[in-house]
Parts: sequence; structure tokens; C-alpha cells
Amino acid sequence: MTRHVEIRRNTYLDSVSLMSMSTRANAVAGVTQAFLAMATPMNKEVLANLGIADPAITEARPSDLMIVVDVAGDDAQLAAAIGEVEAILARRPTGGDGPAEIRHRTLAGALEEVPDSNLVLISVNGAFAVREARTALTAGKHVMIFSDNVPVEDEIELKRLAHDRGLLLMGPDCGTAIIDGTGLAFANAVRRGSIGIVGASGTGSQEISVRVHDFGGGISQLIGTGGRDLSAEVGGLMMIDGIEALAADPGTEVIVVVSKPPAAEVADKVLGVLGATGKPAVVCFLGSPRTESGYANVQLVSGTKPAALAAVLATGVDESTLDLHALNLPLIEEVRGKLAPEQKYVRGLFCGGTLCDEAMFAALATYDDVWSNIQKDPARVLTAADASRAHTFLDLGDDDFTDGRPHPMIDPSVRLQRLVEEADDPEVGVIAMDFVLGFGAHEDPVGVTLPAIREAQAKAAARGRHLEILGYVLGTDLDTPALAGQVAQLEEAGVTIASSSTNLGLLAREFVMKGAHR
Repeated sequence: MTRHVEIRRNTYLDSVSLMSMSTRANAVAGVTQAFLAMATPMNKEVLANLGIADPAITEARPSDLMIVVDVAGDDAQLAAAIGEVEAILARRPTGGDGPAEIRHRTLAGALEEVPDSNLVLISVNGAFAVREARTALTAGKHVMIFSDNVPVEDEIELKRLAHDRGLLLMGPDCGTAIIDGTGLAFANAVRRGSIGIVGASGTGSQEISVRVHDFGGGISQLIGTGGRDLSAEVGGLMMIDGIEALAADPGTEVIVVVSKPPAAEVADKVLGVLGATGKPAVVCFLGSPRTESGYANVQLVSGTKPAALAAVLATGVDESTLDLHALNLPLIEEVRGKLAPEQKYVRGLFCGGTLCDEAMFAALATYDDVWSNIQKDPARVLTAADASRAHTFLDLGDDDFTDGRPHPMIDPSVRLQRLVEEADDPEVGVIAMDFVLGFGAHEDPVGVTLPAIREAQAKAAARGRHLEILGYVLGTDLDTPALAGQVAQLEEAGVTIASSSTNLGLLAREFVMKGAHR
């Protein structure tokens, strides 16, 4: 092995760019490992855990860029790999005449150079995000904060500032938006239409947008709020402003709201605002037991697929013309017949937090022994260091798994290792996985996972067991890569395909249902 370690002083690149660049660098021919990151204490610790030590890394400051490249071959191969990594860092196309990117060292410089811009996407370290967001809002720009680790009191202050100025403040920790047809952070290519979404859930918003597309509808706007917006502390500040923006938008006929369970008093407030709009509205509070909104124009639903269907029907579409992708009951019995009596547990390995939530809530409707790193029951919480127990559903994009690492929608290496490990457990019958396509995500999430899937299947087969791999691909025919090609790769590998996030959770639960639960 040959290694290159380089520290670039006072060279800042945002986390979104670095995650994407690291993924591309690891795909360079001959590279066994590449690490591109700012020299924060957390990132240095990650390198140490990988066994990478160098005096230059020790001395690097948080404002410095660390570049570590390993190749299996000699110095010539390393030099070639470094050349390609340099092109990635410089954001140079490897061929053709693609559009050039203009880079600005400061937000102030960008605002001066492009004064007509109206939205700023912020993905700096959370410690600096508040300052940049305040600068952008003061300049009269809408803001999306991808960064996490922003104190809640700063979030409240920024959202109040945005509200007072008639601006949107999406985030912090906002991973998805589609504004006037342009996807920001993680987003899918969906047709334009008359359904507007306000989401305190990134992959939940993505899932509803692609299900709307699948049912023939289209999206007018998708406004993210950040996951804490419906907490008692924040009080739904952005959710309410987003709803009112869609209420005033002549291109939006139907409003959809999606969130994990909100604080009760905030839910009441949100439902009241939706009721006052007069527009048909659909609300999906995942995991909430509430079934009635109290407003004639506001419908509460229990899952992302029902939310998308209700929204499309509210535009006047005839339900009899739609393929509703009903559960395949013969398939459920077929899979049950393949599993040994001891194979009674589901292991869910998810890139999308809301997709993990939806599958976990489906299991909780039947089983008590459900564990997760995002469980609401503290007695059933797992950390990233814990082994799976009984039914386990892991959100691998949660902070506990991504400290110093790219999000698994960009770099799924953490999930690949876990997948192979789960196959060793003789009580596991089903491994459920999501594959998220679209802007910002890995360029071939299925392809990069197939070797681990085959290894897991082979492990089970060598022990005389069938291991059911259940996959769901979140994407559309307009995404790159396209939905059909990704699904075809999984089917060729013997993976069972769910048609939606909602169906994934139901199928996983039903496949292992035995005895008294049936």
C-alpha cells in the first residue's frame, strides 16, 4: 500500500461538497481508501480509528483541509490517483464541455457578485451556520440550512428573524427542498404540478414527492423545515410560514404536511392554520395515534403512501385509474414458507430516517421487542456501537452513525459492513433496506451494495438458511440513475422489491409473522 497525506492550510470546503467529493475519490481506479475532510477534532478521531496517523494530521487546525489517499500499488499508481483526486477537488469535469462553477471564498463576496440571487444554501459546520444564516437573512435572502448541531435557541431566533422579514428559513438540519422545480440538497426529479409539501422530515418529503409522481401528480413546491420545527420549543415557526406560503401560491391546489410525531400543542396549531387556508390538506404525522383533524378540509393519514394518494385524489383524479400497488398476499405466504421457525426477526438498515421510522412503526403495531437508535422508548434504544437485538431498525444517517463520516445516502460503506454482519444471526429472517436516488445521493446506490447483498445471501445459504432481502428504491423514472434500472439490478440479485416505503414496512412485518401474531 502507498499513502499520500496532505494538509492544505486555511482551505475551507463545505460538508456537502466534501461528502460528495470523498465518494467520488473512493471510486477512482486503484484507490483503496480516500478521505477528504476538514481537520476538526471529530474528523481527526475518525482517521485515528481507521489507523491513519501522521504528524501533519496531528498539527492540522480546524480551518485546514485534510487529504488522505491510499492505493494498493506503487508511486506511479498513487500519482495517477492523486491527479484524479485533484480534479475532483478543483471541480473540473474529466471530459466534455460542462458548465463551469464559480467559487466564492465568502458569502459576502457571493452576494456582491450575484446580487439577484434570492436563496442561500448553508452547509458549513454548525458552529458557523448561524452567523452565515443571519448574514443572508439580513441581506433579504431565503435560507436553507443543511448544517446540523445548531443550538435550538439560535434556530428560534433565526426563524423569527426570517418571519419578520417575510423570508423562509428552512432548517437547521434540512435535507430536502424543491423550490420552483429546482432540487436542493437531497431531492428527486419529479414532475411539476399542483401539490405543495411542507416537511419536517427530509426522506419523508422525498417519499411523498415520488409517490405523488408515481400516481401521476406533480409538485408545485417542497419546503423543508428541519426536524425540530414541530417541537414544543420551536413551535412550528417554519411549518406555519411554509403552509401560509403555499396557501398564497396560486400554483398550489393541495397542501401536504409530513412530520414525525409533533408536540401536541404544535399539532393543534398546525392543523388550525391548515384549516384556515380553505385548501384541501393532507397531514401525515408518522407514528401519531391521532385520526381526526377537526377541520373539514384537513385529512389525517397514517403513512407516506396514503398521504400521496389522498393528495392526488384531492386534485380530482379518479382512483379507479391508478395502480395502487396493493400488497402481494401470495408473496407473503411464499416467503413465510422459506423461513425456518427460528427466523423470526427483521433487521432494517436504512439511509433515510423517516423510511426507518415508517418501517419501525409498522413493526411496533404488532411486536413489542422492537429496537432502534431512533426508538421513542428509552428502554429499546440502541447506539451505533450496539449489536442488533430482536427486531432492529437502524437509521444509519443519524448523527451517531455519521460523526465524521459522509451520510449513507452518499457513502453507504457503514451499511455494507452491517449488512454482512446481520446475515450471521440465525434468528434473522428479513433484512429490509432502502435505496435513495436523486440529486445529492450516490450515483449508483444499488450497484455499490450488490456485493454485500450477495455475500450476506451466501453466508445464510452456507448454513442452510434462506435470507430474505427486501428492498425499496426511492426514486422516479426521471432520476439519474433511473428507477427501473436500479430495481432491475436488485431483482436480478434475488431481492424482493417493495413498491413504497409504506409497503416495505408492512411486507417486512408480515414476512416474519408467526404463531400467535397471525
